[in-house]
Amino acid sequence: MSLLRSLFGAKKDYSGIVEVLHKTSFKSAISDKKVQIIDVRTPNEFGQGHIENAMNVDFFNQYSFTSYFKKIDKKEPLYIYCRSGARSKKASHKLADMGFEKIYDLQGGYSNWKL
Repeated sequence: MSLLRSLFGAKKDYSGIVEVLHKTSFKSAISDKKVQIIDVRTPNEFGQGHIENAMNVDFFNQYSFTSYFKKIDKKEPLYIYCRSGARSKKASHKLADMGFEKIYDLQGGYSNWKL
């Protein structure tokens, strides 16, 4: 079985590290304490509106993205979002691979947040 996984690439299980939160749970979690809120959209998207206290770290700029997260405490939870959820899912998996221990991803992204 492991030979097949190595040949065809098994999907990695991020279930213990990445948790997708409904906007009400996400909102509650970020309002209770000082947390790291990361918006992985482009600076242009960020400029059109974002969640209060969010830091913009563009997922498409991989050099800046990686550099930024190399400096962050991997034990502290991250609250992450994008426009619709696809980019933040990819970003969450990349961050988990970089050693982050807990990542909360906003279900439906900023588009859902505004509803």
